[in-house]
Amino acid sequence: MKNTTIIIGESAALPQEVIQKHEMKVAPFIVNWSEENAISGKNIYEKMRNAQRQGLKTNPKTSQPAIGVYKKAYDELLAQNQKIICITVSSKISGTYNSAMQAKKMFNEEAQKKIFVLDTLNVDIGEALLAIRAAELIEQGNSTENAFKVLEDLVSKVHLFGMLENPRWLEAGGRISGTVAGVLEKMQGLGMRPVLGIKDGEVKPVTLKMQAKDTASALLKETENLIKRLPGKYRAAISHADNLNEALRLEKMLEDRFPGMKIEFVNMTSFVIGAHVGPGTVLVCLLQD
Repeated sequence: MKNTTIIIGESAALPQEVIQKHEMKVAPFIVNWSEENAISGKNIYEKMRNAQRQGLKTNPKTSQPAIGVYKKAYDELLAQNQKIICITVSSKISGTYNSAMQAKKMFNEEAQKKIFVLDTLNVDIGEALLAIRAAELIEQGNSTENAFKVLEDLVSKVHLFGMLENPRWLEAGGRISGTVAGVLEKMQGLGMRPVLGIKDGEVKPVTLKMQAKDTASALLKETENLIKRLPGKYRAAISHADNLNEALRLEKMLEDRFPGMKIEFVNMTSFVIGAHVGPGTVLVCLLQD
């Protein structure tokens, strides 16, 4: 029986079957959207689209897990004589890492030695790939301490890219101004689309794709550029904000272009990041093993 449990946040876009396979615990985030139940849609992204179509000036907000959520999880696991690796969304984007660390400080020195908190400096499937790697390391017999050291080294080897369907969602979430959103819309109309990425733990434009025919092709090209610049063995994951067809197209393109690459999963983008980037977004993340 393993003696280390991995805690992830809902910000990590892991499929439920992966969470269950590795017996991970999930720290829930809070969605603040009072109008949600009054808007039709099968998922939060359909609801966001429908709200926009109806001209409603409303969109979801998210809140990080409280310190007490982590304190309770640590209490339960320590009582089971478990060590803990807690993996969080980037501290530059959310206060989740701080919540996890503050909860750790509520324990005595001996208990604190059993709790390891990782700031991934990443989001969504970036967190997810690190969580999978953490589970593998523990299941391969590595000590918690050694596994955590490997994870710390891997943080800089996670590369996430994404493309938006509509920049107005970033404006609605307060991430960019209306002027910038308008410029981006005009650029898209001319076939120029920004590719988003993670820089120093924050989501920022990393390049501009000219004549970008579709999202999957543009993200494939960005992946090719990365591997050309930093050759090595990679695993990947893909998430989408209710844009499954384009996500599956990208998966097929990656399989054809890089037959040796392991694609861990294709899953829905976590609402924690999806509420800001908006419906239609597709993300791809690569971890250099």
